[in-house]
Amino acid sequence: MDDAFRALLDWLFALDTQTALFVSEIRTPLVTKLFTSVTGLGSATAALVFLGLFWTAGWRETTKTLMATVTRPFPPRPVCQTTGAAVASSFPSGHAAAATVFTVTAWRSESLPVAAVAPLALAVAVSRVYLGTHYLSDTVAGIAIGIGAVAVAGALLTRWEPPSSR
Repeated sequence: MDDAFRALLDWLFALDTQTALFVSEIRTPLVTKLFTSVTGLGSATAALVFLGLFWTAGWRETTKTLMATVTRPFPPRPVCQTTGAAVASSFPSGHAAAATVFTVTAWRSESLPVAAVAPLALAVAVSRVYLGTHYLSDTVAGIAIGIGAVAVAGALLTRWEPPSSR
């Protein structure tokens, strides 16, 4: 591995560890209860959109490969455990990706309330770090994947033309 890339990864992992430990020290019962409630929004409503767009965009195999390649363990001292954590890896955050997909879809739509969805998506992303279920970089990568999934799916859908009826 290139020395500069290795140094970047070392810096990123150190930042992730420091962030996870700092957040675990400042947790309060009220904020933990709030984020425990909010974090579910990334796995229910938006997950269906996320999975559909990923399937449409052909990213399903890429995501599986990414998760299998990185196999990053979850942060220490989580408040709650993600379902399937025994077989999953921390990178990337699927909750953050799903919430981002929902937000970007709302932004591109005329009928979905982006002003209501965006703060909830941000809260989902922050909740993943706050609850100790993901590192900061896992969440940022999830957001990037969500944006990319919508961009690719949007490009594919605008190029697809339904067959004309005869």
